[in-house]
Amino acid sequence: MEPVKIHIPSELFEPAETQTFRGTAELGVVTVGADEYCFAEPCTWEVEVTNTGGALLLRGSVQAEGVCACSRCLEEASISFDGAIEGYFVISAEGHDDELEEDEFSLLPEDHDIDLTPLILQGLLLDAPAQPLCQEGCKGICPQCGCNLNEGECNCTEEDGFADAANPFAILKDLDLS
Repeated sequence: MEPVKIHIPSELFEPAETQTFRGTAELGVVTVGADEYCFAEPCTWEVEVTNTGGALLLRGSVQAEGVCACSRCLEEASISFDGAIEGYFVISAEGHDDELEEDEFSLLPEDHDIDLTPLILQGLLLDAPAQPLCQEGCKGICPQCGCNLNEGECNCTEEDGFADAANPFAILKDLDLS
């Protein structure tokens, strides 16, 4: 992903000043945990920068459409993202609030260019589903033969071990507990 930078103009160094920035970013392929999302179209983002008196507060959103493998059937799943962008940049290292932890803010670079790339990716990561699905009621694949159950029933029967394969506790049925 190419860096997405915004330049902070001199007007924003006055307390209580606000300015909105908008743009798009090419994401390409983004890995979220075990899932790999492909973004064919650029994401759109909008961020409002507000001078809070000694620091810049960034708040906004990022929207994108990503494609990955469904967690249940491995078919293509299209996922809509609508993530939040948040950041806090201290204007000067001198006089910043000592009560803030170092991971709660960043220092504004000397060139006044803020790279939004990590904030955009964070917004997408936090909006990513734990299990991306091709459809809400995805039936998955047969654990015995691998048939996609969304396309129809498979030919597996209970005699083939389908019931046992579908139940991870089936091995316990023959356990003698007496």
